[in-house]
Amino acid sequence: MSATGAVVALAAGMLVTLAPSAHAAAGATLPFTSVEAESASTTGTKTGPDYAQGTLASEASGRQAVRLTSGQRVEFTVPRASNAVNISYSVPDGQSGSLNVYVNGTRLAKTLPVTSKYSYVDTPWITGSKTHHFFDDTRLLLGSNVQAGDKIAFESTGTQVTVDVADFEQVAPAASQPAGSVSVVSKGADPTGTGDSTQAFRDAIAAAQGGTVWIPPGDYRITSSLSGVQNVTLQGAGSWHSVVRTSRFIDQSSSSGGVHLKDFAVIGEVTERVDSSPDNFVNGSLGPGSSVSGMWLQHLKVGLWLTGNNDNLVVENNRILDTTADGLNLNGSAKGVRVRNNFLRNQGDDALAMWSLNSPDTNSSFENNTISQPNLANGIAIYGGTDIVVRNNFISDTNALGSGIAISNQKFLDPFSPLSGTITVDGNTLVRTGAMNPNWQHPMGALRVDSYDSAINATVDITNTTITDSPYSAFEFVSGGGHGYPVSHVNVTGATVKNTGTVVVQAEAQGAATFRDVNATGVGAAGIYNCPYPANSGGFALTDGGGNSGWSTTWSDCSNWPQPGQSNPDPDPNRNLTKNRPATATGSQDVYTPGKAVDGDANSYWESANNAFPQSWTVDLGSSYAVRRLVLKLPPSSAWSARTQTITVLGSTDGSNYSAVAGSQGYRFDPATGNSATVSFPSGTSLRYLRLTVNANTGWPAGQLSEVEAYLTS
Repeated sequence: MSATGAVVALAAGMLVTLAPSAHAAAGATLPFTSVEAESASTTGTKTGPDYAQGTLASEASGRQAVRLTSGQRVEFTVPRASNAVNISYSVPDGQSGSLNVYVNGTRLAKTLPVTSKYSYVDTPWITGSKTHHFFDDTRLLLGSNVQAGDKIAFESTGTQVTVDVADFEQVAPAASQPAGSVSVVSKGADPTGTGDSTQAFRDAIAAAQGGTVWIPPGDYRITSSLSGVQNVTLQGAGSWHSVVRTSRFIDQSSSSGGVHLKDFAVIGEVTERVDSSPDNFVNGSLGPGSSVSGMWLQHLKVGLWLTGNNDNLVVENNRILDTTADGLNLNGSAKGVRVRNNFLRNQGDDALAMWSLNSPDTNSSFENNTISQPNLANGIAIYGGTDIVVRNNFISDTNALGSGIAISNQKFLDPFSPLSGTITVDGNTLVRTGAMNPNWQHPMGALRVDSYDSAINATVDITNTTITDSPYSAFEFVSGGGHGYPVSHVNVTGATVKNTGTVVVQAEAQGAATFRDVNATGVGAAGIYNCPYPANSGGFALTDGGGNSGWSTTWSDCSNWPQPGQSNPDPDPNRNLTKNRPATATGSQDVYTPGKAVDGDANSYWESANNAFPQSWTVDLGSSYAVRRLVLKLPPSSAWSARTQTITVLGSTDGSNYSAVAGSQGYRFDPATGNSATVSFPSGTSLRYLRLTVNANTGWPAGQLSEVEAYLTS
């Protein structure tokens, strides 16, 4: 899609196309327009908004929907000329039924079937998951054309139905058979769906090598997967007209390539997620130079699980709906793969993923895709890989365990290839993305960079990002495996953040990022949360590259998570400002690391490199404070002899330019009097970074501090 294409956005309850801007559009160019049920007229009950894992509204588009009991209806104003509609809905577990359809007040003979058969998925082996995947999709050709402004109503016939969103579309007539193609019907396929058409498909593929297999309008039942597919095109009359019923379409570990799958639907019968079963539209390899386009993929475990050689594969203009796991996963070895202009809804895991298992995914991209409602993971996830691009995607309504976009070194299995080269994340729009992680018991940001299993050493360039209505944070930097690996080489340039629930930047790992032209409005709690995990694993440095606005404040209490809309609490004047803050030093001895001096335990301590005075120890308080007093401690045990340390105290507001707050002086530490010393600061002192430089120690040839406590009171 070119830079002059249309952008997809949510406005007035519709998923609509907007005029192009100077930057390339975010999201896919879609053949339909979506209207949210909560914006329609209804005799039912509106539910939501809700962001709590396990609730129906939390999985809905816009986090709201409309519940209909028997006889109740929801009536949509048609947004465009249409002859077809698709409804995203939910019914209670174990129930099925139908919706009556009315066009301008006249009831159609056709009804829309609804069922819980493909919903309510449990994955107990995934830590933190609950029953999920509440919604499903059902579609109908109306049999006539309706115009913008017409009314279409859907009425419950007995079963409670929660309607989420309606997609209105003008479906083209069925295409004609290409000249020279081999029809599956000519090989014995049954277009009524009664007979088994598996062998007919195999025979047609064998007969059409180098040519096209034609799938005429109809329903075809396939009972086992196809393999040995290469050098052939499989083409249908359109995804509303040619339908293949199977949960496993192609399953092969290798192919010479040249496979083109286009313009038909594959609708499965997958009702649970079984990771050992290849219940996928494509499982394995299509071979180099292949393509997948114009497909409707539904009720599968995964749309495409791609391994082996898929060099230069193009996946475009497809719809992938209601999968119990990923929509698409490049599972290692992908080279030059382009996944673009696809629509994905209601995935049970990452909607789009690259996972560099066995060998790296390289020079591949996810571009101009629209993703809605992944309900157990991320909209887009990049797990390792080299020179990857994530550009111009529109992602909305992620749920538990998921960000809108995750750039991660989480490996899951070995051998794994961590992120390397340049990871480009450009022009993406994220709406209501990010979630509370039930395992971490803290939030996941809309866009997450995660050194889960190893340090981020790739260059990560995040540019031209729009983040709207994130329930928690906008940008998160974390080492999700709890090891404290650094996140470095990150550049965030040109971002607009609106109405983020808590903070703009959630920094929980050591490392660094530079921010330029990041502008925020409607920030819920504070601009920055900068608290490393594990505590004392090292600080995260935020470099102001200029042009930033609206997020200069820092959350002041690392012992508590900011809640959505919670203002930054005033510091307790009796609170120790250094406790659990990131600390560094010019050197340390063995296990006596800098963080020991801010861990709240006077029995643990920092010891500098020996016989190498002067030595400095520094702590970042997170914000500038009017510090009036320091308390310096050594372990209180009588095993420590009395000593005097000569210390200079310096302060800084920016971490670069330091000035003396208390000049060089000898401080006496004696176990008989508590083994502590107090340093008083003059009034008017303001600092964020506190540095103690130790020039001498009469008891040991190194600087030693078990606690450095800073207070606002004198």
